[in-house]
Amino acid sequence: MTWETVIGLEVHVQLLTRSKMFCGCSAKFGDPPNTNVCPVCLGMPGALPAPNERAVRLAVRAAYALGCAVNGRSIFARKNYFYPDLPKGYQISQFEEPLATGGRLEIVTPEPGVLTVGLTRLHLEEDAGKSFHDRVPGMTAVDFNRSGVPLIEIVSEPDLRSPAEARAYLVALKQVLHYLEVSDCNMEEGSLRVDANLSIRRPGEPLGTRTEVKNMNSFSGVERALTLERDRQVAAVERGETIVQRTMLFDAAANEVRPMRSKEESHDYRYFPEPDLPPLVLPDGWLKAEREALPELPAAKRLRFMASFGLSAYDAGVLSGTRELAEYYESVVAEGIEAKEAANWVMNDVLALHPEDVQRALPPATVADVIRLVKAGTASRQAAKRVLQELDARSANVTLAPGAALDVATDLGLIQVQDTNQIDSWVRETLDAHPAELARYRAGETKLMGFLVGQVMKRSKGKADPKAVSAALSVALSGP
Repeated sequence: MTWETVIGLEVHVQLLTRSKMFCGCSAKFGDPPNTNVCPVCLGMPGALPAPNERAVRLAVRAAYALGCAVNGRSIFARKNYFYPDLPKGYQISQFEEPLATGGRLEIVTPEPGVLTVGLTRLHLEEDAGKSFHDRVPGMTAVDFNRSGVPLIEIVSEPDLRSPAEARAYLVALKQVLHYLEVSDCNMEEGSLRVDANLSIRRPGEPLGTRTEVKNMNSFSGVERALTLERDRQVAAVERGETIVQRTMLFDAAANEVRPMRSKEESHDYRYFPEPDLPPLVLPDGWLKAEREALPELPAAKRLRFMASFGLSAYDAGVLSGTRELAEYYESVVAEGIEAKEAANWVMNDVLALHPEDVQRALPPATVADVIRLVKAGTASRQAAKRVLQELDARSANVTLAPGAALDVATDLGLIQVQDTNQIDSWVRETLDAHPAELARYRAGETKLMGFLVGQVMKRSKGKADPKAVSAALSVALSGP
């Protein structure tokens, strides 16, 4: 009998704010160690916290986008534990009365396809500092710049059944958060961190003992770590061993998971309401305004692209991948370009030049001008691609004027020749140079048409209009 994997994810997301959660210190990443600190985020006696309004706003925005029920009243709590990077000896978080509960996220996987993952809760909290074990020989150094940076923690239900599904969930979640401009979700900088709870069971049986896997710094790393932990648990149980609830660390270099410590239960943290902060009360009108201000989200945009533009599920998925790319694509369509044609150019040509940042690409109007060169027969598709590349290179140094696409095509000698006399001349020269192929064609080997078109195009150095060439060849081949 096979084993079933059960996975739930706890995702910690740093919010895009200039200042920290409970003080005015900068939340900027990469500043010199321990320069963005104050009595509040260092936990000095008598320092009082005050909530960051923008952090609350971003958290509410994320909660509504994920289908959560946002509570008009929530409570900050102290989560007590000792660790060197936690200066107060406790973390301000939320526990019994969080900001939001429930919710769902649709993900797309090869099997079973579209899957809806339930969410347990979304709450606000502050980040801890960061420990460095390689800065000072034989010692651990601590940077408190990150201490107090605002976070949301998004806890999923144990609805995921494979490491691949866990990765798909993270991709979908990151996409939603990017659309909302809630976080940059940069795992390398620690602005998105994942803890995964994994257990195994026989199908239909109660949930097994879970372990928590930490120290995963990429989506591929999450998938690898969970695969290793699943395989470790299966092998252990099949040897007759008992799974112990504990925290496991993923070592990417060694490609292994190893025990860190026994897993704490919630009562070990001795949660109690934060005495220095009153309940967080959000007026109904304020919540309604936040809900109504949500942008169109990725899943809705993908469906609209399919319904309104006739795009395939794949094309719609690519073009709705980021909010910037979706807006860029729609801007090209708004220039009067047919939707499928615009999709092909944006996906195959624009993204080839700027795969990481479409905002650095040519203006949509300029791309539309290039596409019109092909539609008008002024340049071939391949020639227009060269025009696009040249325009992109020039745009780094100068501002492109209207009509630049035609000017570049002319400068590069890529304007298609449509003069029928010139094309007829190239056709005659080609047929004279290939008498054997001409005879075979007239004997019924019509597949040679493609070869002959290619030879005419070669003779014209690519300047002839392929449609005009085909028409001229058809006339010449049907004659004596």
